[in-house]
This record gives sequence, structure tokens and C-alpha cells, in this order.
Amino acid sequence: MTDIQGLLGGEAADLLAHTAQGIPKEDLVLPGPDFVDRIVTGTDRSPQVMRNLQSLFDHGRLAGTGYVSILPVDQGIEHSGASAFAANPRYLDPGNIVELALDGGCNAVASTLGVLGAVSRHYAHKIPFIVKLNHNELLTYPNHYDQIMFGSVEQCFDLGGAGVGATVYFGSEQSDRQLREAGEAFARAHELGMFTVLWCYLRNPAFKKDGVDYAVSADLTGQANHLGVTIEADIVKQKQPENNGGYRALDFGKTDDRLYDRLTTTHPIDLTRWQVANCYMGRVGLINSGGASAGQGDLAQAVRTAVINKRAGGTGLITGRKAFQRPADEGVELLHAVQDVYLDDGITVA
Repeated sequence: MTDIQGLLGGEAADLLAHTAQGIPKEDLVLPGPDFVDRIVTGTDRSPQVMRNLQSLFDHGRLAGTGYVSILPVDQGIEHSGASAFAANPRYLDPGNIVELALDGGCNAVASTLGVLGAVSRHYAHKIPFIVKLNHNELLTYPNHYDQIMFGSVEQCFDLGGAGVGATVYFGSEQSDRQLREAGEAFARAHELGMFTVLWCYLRNPAFKKDGVDYAVSADLTGQANHLGVTIEADIVKQKQPENNGGYRALDFGKTDDRLYDRLTTTHPIDLTRWQVANCYMGRVGLINSGGASAGQGDLAQAVRTAVINKRAGGTGLITGRKAFQRPADEGVELLHAVQDVYLDDGITVA
């Protein structure tokens, strides 16, 4: 097993012993091996959706725990093929992407319609596919930031997708249209029996003020989550919060002082707990993103993110560039280390 305490270093005692302040764990719907039976059966999701969602929870090294580890590889569109794969060109081949997810013990692989369609007959029965429907592409000059549809829900179903994914850039000028498109796609996906994953990202240059990026503040990301679950996302993907007080600093929208004075602290577990709370108190699973690869410190950073997510009441991690922008054996090691956090019974919800 991974030396989690060693990787956490000087933060180990604080992150592993912290007791959540503000929202107690007793108020949450927590992940567990019976999550679909305990929670999803009470919703309007069809038996086909529940079957596919259960297949997600039943796959990989975390099978039977209620937690998930997902490999996402759509950065070839979201950034560029060069920025995503120059570090490891073998992952320009879709087959190698899926093999990394399999070798890494992941619950699912999330990628583009083209990537998963290129290898669907070889792999769709071996690991759940999450087909990402919309993307932001940066070949348009000058660059613009907008999520546009690259395929249809029916295509995702036909290639054997267990779930569909979409991104909404909350806070952007295009967010209203993106939200409508994602909502319509999710409704159709549920009709066809697939579960839904929403990337709830904030995007607006005005969210940066005085050198602080409030696009990763607990209050604004929490509200993005709350909008995302409204269109019946079954899982929400969100960047882990790095600060709080976006509403106050930017002086817009509506908030409440009790959010900052009573319901959260500056501790990362308490900030992430607010994200979980906005996912209907955990009835919709929160997965945090692994973030960009920074090199040598990636393993420790990924484990730290996983510990915070788990102790906050989250459902898992979705780790991409930190895994595939390195040699395959190191990528597998990193994915296994993240999963070891969720397999460690000594690391409990705060």
C-alpha cells in the first residue's frame, strides 16, 4: 500500500485528524457499497441507468467501496494534441488510453466520442465508457472559450457508453446556452439508460481579483455544483477549492454571512465539504479533478487531493494529466496511490 502519511508530509496530522466544522458528517449522504440501492433507487432514474451506474461502482480496484477513480483524457481537444501528448505521444493512440485505465485499476475511462468510438468494439465490455459530449477547442483564432457539442447522445449509446459527460462554463456569457444543451443531453441519456457526469467549471476573467482566482473559491464552485445537480447530473466533477469568499470579493450575486462564519472554515476539508453539501448533501457524488501535471510532486499532490475529497464526503477523483503525461508504469503507480486512499479504512469522513 502507498505511504499516504509520508506523501502528506507536514500536513499529515492536520489532514488526517481534522474534524469537520460547520456541516457534520451525520448530515451527509455518504458513499458506500450500497449507494445505488440506498439512494439512487429512490430517484426517477430508470433501472437501466441504475444498472450502468452500478457497473461504474463495481469496476476496478475500488469495486464495492462506493468510491470511484476515473481516467479522463480529452485534453487533446480542450488544450491541444501537442500540449497534452508531447510528453508521452503513445497516448495519441486511443487503445493506449483505455489500456492505462485498465492497468491503473480505474472504475471508468472518460474521453471523446472519437477516442472511445475508435476502440469501442475492443473495450466497451471491459471497462465503463463515459463519453464526453462537448468541448472547448483552441484552434479558432483568436482563441475563444465555449463548450460546443461534438456528437450526439445517440452516438454515445451506440458505441456502448455507460455514461455521458458534459461541461458547463458557469459564469461565462455562453453558460445559459451550455446549461440548456447539457440539460437536454442528460435527459436523453437517462431515457437511453446512461448515467450523467457534469464538469461544473467556472470561467470568467472577472473572477480573478487582486491576484486571487475566485473561480476555485468554495462559495462559487459550490453554487456551480448546485446548478449542476439541478439538471440531474448523477456525478459532479469540480476543482477542489483553494479559497473562499468569491461572492464577497467580487461583490456580486447573493450569499449569507453564515456560510463564512459558521458553515465553513479556511481548512481545505471544510471548504470541500461545502461543495459536497451543494450536491444535495452527497446524494449526487462529488469527484474532484486531479489538475495539471507539475512533474515530481504529482504523486503527493494527487494523494493530498484524494484525502481531502474522501474526508470531506466526496465520491472520488478524476485524474488525467498527472497519470498520462508520464511513463506508463509511473502513471499506473499514481492511479493506484489515489485509489489506496479510498481503500484505506483508517481514512474516514471527517
